[in-house]
Amino acid sequence: MSEGGVELSVAVSTAPHTRALKEGAVAPQGLRLNFVEVVPMVAAYRRMIRDLEFDVCGLAPVTYLAAREAGLPITALPIFLARRFHHGDIVCRPGSGIRTPEDLEGRRIGVRAYTVSTGVWLRGILESEYGVDLDSITWVVDDEEHVSSFALPSNVEKTAPGDSIADQFANGKIDAGLTGPAGIGRKGAAKEGWSVSGASFEDARAASDRFYPLFPDAESVETDWYRRTHIYPIHALLAVKSSVVAAHPEVAASLLDAFVQAKGVFLTELASGSASTAKGREYSALQAIVGPDPLPYGIEENRASLEALCDFAVSQHIVQRRPTVDELFVNT
Repeated sequence: MSEGGVELSVAVSTAPHTRALKEGAVAPQGLRLNFVEVVPMVAAYRRMIRDLEFDVCGLAPVTYLAAREAGLPITALPIFLARRFHHGDIVCRPGSGIRTPEDLEGRRIGVRAYTVSTGVWLRGILESEYGVDLDSITWVVDDEEHVSSFALPSNVEKTAPGDSIADQFANGKIDAGLTGPAGIGRKGAAKEGWSVSGASFEDARAASDRFYPLFPDAESVETDWYRRTHIYPIHALLAVKSSVVAAHPEVAASLLDAFVQAKGVFLTELASGSASTAKGREYSALQAIVGPDPLPYGIEENRASLEALCDFAVSQHIVQRRPTVDELFVNT
């Protein structure tokens, strides 16, 4: 916590690139940050969207787009707290006969919630890269959307109470599913104490008796896609209450500077080879694809990714009006 200044409640994940800020090694100028620990962070997303519980909160980018369209008084800083690729995030049921992306048309695919960011990125890839007709697919969900007023498209089916997409996948009622917390690797709503098990991101890289990956060579496909498109999927951005920014315009620049400094500590660890946590190793591996900074902040550095996300949100009926990238972020 920094001494004095504007006091803010902050919910962000504990990660190698936020640790220096959360532990006080980096102190934002003119701010006093009170960190609230929420595990998993997806529970914080819902608390922020439903109740505006925090002054500053990490937030899924698609949730942010849907919340803005619904009129929620929040704005974002171009601080992107989580990144990863997604070709390896879809698996198919043995016996489904699915071999190519086009084979998904007319099928039933499980995803935790329609607006979950992993699902939006993956659907965008299927449509833009492989010409898959997303509207021909029935998307089966078993959790609520964070934005409670969001109206599901007509080709989205909600499971009955007590049922789950994990069970439907196991019972042959759906043909494919997203992995891990975005899909069949968990049961139940996104809340604190949420248990995630089963088909993880890593599991999806190899076939098993329960499922097989749609893209068995996902890493090479992801590398090629990034080098052609410069799209690097964003999984979390930093959202701030609009009232805070209006009352204290200096907050935005101070937060941006502090998060950049904290990330710098982590980048130094990566460069020295001392980033030994699992998350550190994950971002170290991503450097081989995206370069020395696997967590680029700023609008221009991420414009290709942000433009793609806005396009995908419109195409997938998540927002009706396509926002410009620049209007999504506070002017720092």
